[in-house]
Amino acid sequence: MFYILYAFIWLITWLPLRVLYLFSDFFYLIIYYLAGYRKKVVRSNLENSFPQKTKKEILRIERRFYRYFCDLFVETLYEMHMSKKEVLRRIDLGNVEPILEQYRKGKSVMLMTAHYGNWEWASALSLVLPKESPLHSIYKQLKSKSFDNLMFELRSKFTGGNIEKKDLLRTMVRMKNEGVVAMFGMISDQTPTGNSIHYWTQFLNQDTPVLLGTEQLAKKFDYPVFYLHINRTKRGYYKCEYHTVTLDPKQTAEFEITENYMRILEKEIEAAPEYWLWTHRRWKYQRDNS
Repeated sequence: MFYILYAFIWLITWLPLRVLYLFSDFFYLIIYYLAGYRKKVVRSNLENSFPQKTKKEILRIERRFYRYFCDLFVETLYEMHMSKKEVLRRIDLGNVEPILEQYRKGKSVMLMTAHYGNWEWASALSLVLPKESPLHSIYKQLKSKSFDNLMFELRSKFTGGNIEKKDLLRTMVRMKNEGVVAMFGMISDQTPTGNSIHYWTQFLNQDTPVLLGTEQLAKKFDYPVFYLHINRTKRGYYKCEYHTVTLDPKQTAEFEITENYMRILEKEIEAAPEYWLWTHRRWKYQRDNS
């Protein structure tokens, strides 16, 4: 079944993106109005995150999110046949000079981002970095081996490679010992598992457990930390901006890096909430019984 699906995706993604958006428009009607895919989760997340908004405003954000969710799906699959020229035309990778400056100092870089905008296309960042110092995306292996292979293939198209989460520390130690400078990309807005929650913060008006891995690694290796903002300028086009989280991680207070990241992300979501991935149950744990 998987190989039939793969063959279908391989064929259909040769179509121009403007045609694939017609499929996206159709999927939106099915997923939102007929299937109601995770609609209860999305609405609950939105209502709790924006208690000051009216029901009408919440529903408007909800519909815009599902429209973008379908666009993101076809854009991700479209990457299968995207050329370097086209991806650079569709995503402005912004000013990477602050990152190159750290490279010149002999330092690798931690790049924090989120499930916001098209984070998959942002893997093209390697195309504007030195070949010997590309972006390495950190990922967690999917349960389905077949779909994991598909996503691994898509995510490896432009990056310097993917590093499985469990192999990250060992890989970073090896690269540092070999004098290799690189960028490590972390999607850091995921929910930690219940037995690995060590810090809570207020985020979008809710008590929220957060991952501390990027902060811990940045301090251990003394690597500067940047945040990647992926702004959707129009359908099928994006622009990247880089925010400095810290250039001296060892001089930061405990949880300061994580808090800086969460505040940047919160501001980003509040400005255009429809581009964040609301389908996840990010608030499934309560502080008093975690």
